Amino acid sequence: MENYLLNLGKKAKNLSTSIIDSNKKNQVLKDYCKLILKNKQKIITENKKDLSNATYKGLKENLLQRLLINEKKIFEIINSLKAIIKFKDPVDRTLAKWIRPNGLKIKKKTIPIGVVSVIYESRPNVTSDVASLCFKSGNPVILKGGSEAYFSNKILTNLFKKALLKNNVSKDFVQFVDTKDRKSVDFLLLKMSDYIDVIIPRGGKGLVKKVKDLSKVPIIGHLEGVCHTYIDQYADLNMSKKITLNAKLRNTAICGATETILIHKKILKKFCNPILYNLEKNGCKIIGDVDIKKFYDGKIQKVKNNDWSKEYLSPIVSVKSVKSIYEAINHINRYGTMHTDAIITKNKELAKKFLKKVKSAIAMHNTSTQFSDGGEFGFGGEVGISTNVLPPRGPVGLDQLVSYKYEISSNGKIRK
Repeated sequence: MENYLLNLGKKAKNLSTSIIDSNKKNQVLKDYCKLILKNKQKIITENKKDLSNATYKGLKENLLQRLLINEKKIFEIINSLKAIIKFKDPVDRTLAKWIRPNGLKIKKKTIPIGVVSVIYESRPNVTSDVASLCFKSGNPVILKGGSEAYFSNKILTNLFKKALLKNNVSKDFVQFVDTKDRKSVDFLLLKMSDYIDVIIPRGGKGLVKKVKDLSKVPIIGHLEGVCHTYIDQYADLNMSKKITLNAKLRNTAICGATETILIHKKILKKFCNPILYNLEKNGCKIIGDVDIKKFYDGKIQKVKNNDWSKEYLSPIVSVKSVKSIYEAINHINRYGTMHTDAIITKNKELAKKFLKKVKSAIAMHNTSTQFSDGGEFGFGGEVGISTNVLPPRGPVGLDQLVSYKYEISSNGKIRK
């Protein structure tokens, strides 16, 4: 296994300086779309093998839904690819240029990051998204999907390789770790720093924590999504009801789901019952502080201190009353994970203050936190979401998968 993985790394590293024409990149992606469409029944058949194995092993329903590929999902994959095709090639763009007084001409140009490895769970569409985004941005990629999606990931990778070969591009630009051995992940993290330039984990807290703890390679990613929705004293009630219901319950299993609702004390009497009952009647468990318990007439559990930092990923929400926008911001910056946080208010000045002062990678105004997604940002897809302080931050799409270099020219200048 070690020799096999080192060989994958060497092949990827050798390709990391390859220059591929933009038209050829797009033609590969167009051919990939055609191959997916042509082989959709084969993809669904391979996916059924994964679903059968996962059901036998007792995988939870929400994870089975992530794993499922049907005709609808296949057309979603194709639409994502078509969006990526339309985007301008992010490589070799001039970000800035200037001439120094001594005549030095300086250009800041985009370049690929290098070899990217993505370690992910459940969702087979990640295979096509990541392969396409990395290829178009000039980054060879090593894919390590979860064993629960082995057959689905393998066929989607093999179809990409066919599209590459059809266009006379090395099939090793996109490589799949063809083993279910869990030790392969440890080896990628600990022994491949000579070949891999960045690792992106996509999956549950356990996987991401392991990657962050073990990796000797730089990481782009996030550990948890403890996201907040703050309902300000100048919020509209109907908007607040609609947004909080969607932010919490549209899909409780994604990292952009709201886990804590903060409500300004001045509106508790008017807002508490309509907003929280709207959640409760749709199957959400409410956990609240003393003030929330005082004003809410429905079922409510008393909050514990450690509930404020919980990522539930289920229909449970923590609710806290706050005296001001400053208390809301302080709470978010203390207990949040710099993922996605939102304010609901009609007061534009307060909204501006919130957007500037929360430390989150994504800050929102009058918007559901469930929009924290590369596809919704218009990126065509994402390789993940980053809460790192250093860039890239937020959804990592095509334009975030490049670095830059400085190109300098002169007419024989020497420094005094």
